[in-house]
This record gives sequence, C-alpha cells and structure tokens, in this order.
Amino acid sequence: MNAPVDLVEVWRGDILESVHQGHAVICGADGGIVQAWGDAQATIYPRSSCKMIQALPLIESGAADAHGLGVEQLALSCASHQGAHIHTDRVQVWLDTLALADKDFRCGPQWPQDIPARNEIIRAHAAPCQIHNNCSGKHAGFLTLNRHIGGDADYELVDHPVQQACKTAFEEVTGEASPGYGIDGCSAPNFATSVHGLARAMSFFATAHDRNDTRSKAAVRLREAMATFPALVAGETRACTDLMRAMGGRVAIKTGAEGVFVAIIPEKRLGVALKIADGGTRASEAAIAAILVKLGVLDADHSAARARMVPEIRNWRGTLCGHIKPVPALL
Repeated sequence: MNAPVDLVEVWRGDILESVHQGHAVICGADGGIVQAWGDAQATIYPRSSCKMIQALPLIESGAADAHGLGVEQLALSCASHQGAHIHTDRVQVWLDTLALADKDFRCGPQWPQDIPARNEIIRAHAAPCQIHNNCSGKHAGFLTLNRHIGGDADYELVDHPVQQACKTAFEEVTGEASPGYGIDGCSAPNFATSVHGLARAMSFFATAHDRNDTRSKAAVRLREAMATFPALVAGETRACTDLMRAMGGRVAIKTGAEGVFVAIIPEKRLGVALKIADGGTRASEAAIAAILVKLGVLDADHSAARARMVPEIRNWRGTLCGHIKPVPALL
C-alpha cells in the first residue's frame, strides 16, 4: 500500500499553509493505468461520483424506455443537484408520470443548496421535502426501475433487487468484487472499490461507443445526457456544471462527497478517478481541473478552470490573502 501524496497546496502570503493529499488514477481503454499518484489500490467509497453506474440498470432493464424517460431524466438520474426549480420541477413531473409522491422516496428531506429555492421555502414557513434532496433524481430512477420489476417499497435496502442490480453493474464495470458497502447520505448503499477500479469504470463509459452491447449503449446514453445537460447534473456555481460547460460537452465529470471526483473522456478514451484523503472539496476540484488541463480537454485560461484549479483566497474585506494550486506533479 502506498501512502497518499501531496496533490493540492494552500498558500497564504509566501508561506505554504496547508497541503491536501490523496490518490488519483488515469485509466486507459484497456483498463490499465496510464498514470497514477498515490495508491491506485486504495479502497474508497465513490459516493455520488458513481451515480452513472447506479443508473445503468435503469436503462439495461428496459425501464427507462418503457416509462418514456428522456435525456433530461437520464441526466437527473446521475445528478447531485442544487434543489433549484430546474431540478425539482422536473423530478416532480417524473414522479407524477409514475403516479407516485414524495412519500415514496427513501432519500430523506434536504434543504436546497440553491439559495432562491431555500429562501422560497423559508418565506412560506415550510420545510424541505425529499424531492429537494440532491439525490432525488437518482431515487426517481430507482423508483422507475422498481416499478418496472415489481419490487417492494423499500428499494433502498441493500438486499433489494434494485440495489443488487446496482451492485452487479458496479462490480462488473469496476472489474472488482466490492469489499463492502456503507450507507450513503441518501440512504442507498454505496459500494466500495479501489481508485483504480473507479477509474476503470470511467474508462468503460469513455469507450462505450466502441461496443454494441446493451450495457455499453446504456453507458453512452448516460454520459451524453450528463454532458448535454450539465446544469441538471449539479447547478449554477457548481464545479461539475461550470467545468462541463467549459469543455463544451466533450467530457462528463461528477463529484462525490468526501473529496472524490471522476471524469469520462471519450475523445481520449480515458477515465479518471481521484480521492482527496481529508475529504476536502476545494482540493478535489483543483485536482480534477488540473488533470483535465493536463489531458488537453480543459483550457487552463478558461474562467471556470481558473476558478477551480487556482482559486484566489480573499478575506471578508476582499483583500487577496493567498491562493490554492495543484502540485507540480499534477501539471
């Protein structure tokens, strides 16, 4: 086992104040490692970065087509959204077409990260619902699959056919038997894998257009949905949305809690996965942006790239105090 390595530095004035360490892997079309930092075999929870894998059974089973899901719904099935109206209105219509309601979700209520949506609930002296949960799109996908297979209501349990289908897809595209699972923030099981395994799964998505089997066709539909509707995958001000827009739909990327980030790069036939050891989001965003620049799919001078890769640190008066930057080894 290799130790995590320095990936992102935090400078205040002329002194290095903090360092974020972690692991990262770029995986080629054959599933092999093209380049790695830290321990490629480190076991991690992918958290929300693997939502496109969890959505594979939705399409493979025929549920998506049987229930008339479009590209927007597929993007939402991979989303960690802000809870803005562009997200919740679409999820509500999706629920309505299934003749289901908020109570049928198992993800739990969550205050929207979208400020206007949050303020709207506060002004109404109301409380957030499960539809506001950042994973409600994924759970709408679970509900659709569950309706299609005739499963019982508790679709979030690890032994439920919905989650077992997700586990099978997860292990097959990562190329590894999962050593275990944890319960995610939205109550669904999150299966562990190695950083290499997660990158291998992203390379599967990146090369899916080379193949004609059912799963590969599903992978193409999901990655294209993400890249076509980046605002539905996350939302305004979010790294996933801003960086996918900056790359013009050529790359699909997805964050996960606790410092995880992945990228699907079809034109390079590469998959990327990284994990920041301390779980820092500022570091995972800087690291993924640096890798995307390194691979030639993100312009380092684009405002979205600079905002994530080399953000300034300013105090409450707006005074420039320092900066964050990737280590030279990432560049």
